[in-house]
Amino acid sequence: MTRRVLFLSLSLLAVLLAGLVGLVWLVFPTSGPTPSSPPPAGADVPALAVQEESSAAPDPSDWRLTLVNPWTPLPEGFQPQLATVTGGYQVDQRCAGPLEAMLAACRAAGHRPVLCSAYRTQEKQDSLYQALVTKRQAQGLSLAQAQESAATEVAVPGTSEHQLGLAVDIVDADYQLLNHAQEDTAVHQWLLEHCWDYGFILRYPADKGDVTGIIYEPWHYRYVGREHAQAIRAAGLCLEEYLSP
Repeated sequence: MTRRVLFLSLSLLAVLLAGLVGLVWLVFPTSGPTPSSPPPAGADVPALAVQEESSAAPDPSDWRLTLVNPWTPLPEGFQPQLATVTGGYQVDQRCAGPLEAMLAACRAAGHRPVLCSAYRTQEKQDSLYQALVTKRQAQGLSLAQAQESAATEVAVPGTSEHQLGLAVDIVDADYQLLNHAQEDTAVHQWLLEHCWDYGFILRYPADKGDVTGIIYEPWHYRYVGREHAQAIRAAGLCLEEYLSP
């Protein structure tokens, strides 16, 4: 009887010890990654890490971010490598594919986008600018006033994004006037929602004229690349603000 009691006591003690060891392992595991351990190869990177990596300051030397505005003229002797796109217009060949894809998607959505301007030569830009200066003078402005007024609508030759080959003017086939009413068209509304998917931004927003030096143009789209377009759109910035240190 004494041996039997001793045996049962030892068995019970063994069970209790095994349970205690299991409890300690659960509370203080001795294997597996710790919070400071790097993720194993092939593991998904947390979304936060991706966001932090993509928040790095944009590189102004990136060709897609080349800044041209009233205070920043084209580099001397600049000449883009051009490709012909819809309507016989030309753009920088590196953004021709995204542009055609964007227009095709807009048409597939039931809209009728019309490309009405793209790359311009120095001579073409000068002709457009001088014509508007003359028009403003006919309205009673002095030459200096006419030049200043015209420059907010048609960039001074040498300072136009159209000369980069990265900018295009797109209107709705049902309304082809270049004025603020263009913002109410189906094409413009679609582009506002989807242009960044193809690397484009609305270059001259309504509330950024003091920063861009150009009036609101709900028809002027600029290629900057998809990741930059998404960041600019999400932050509500214009290109000048995006590139500011």
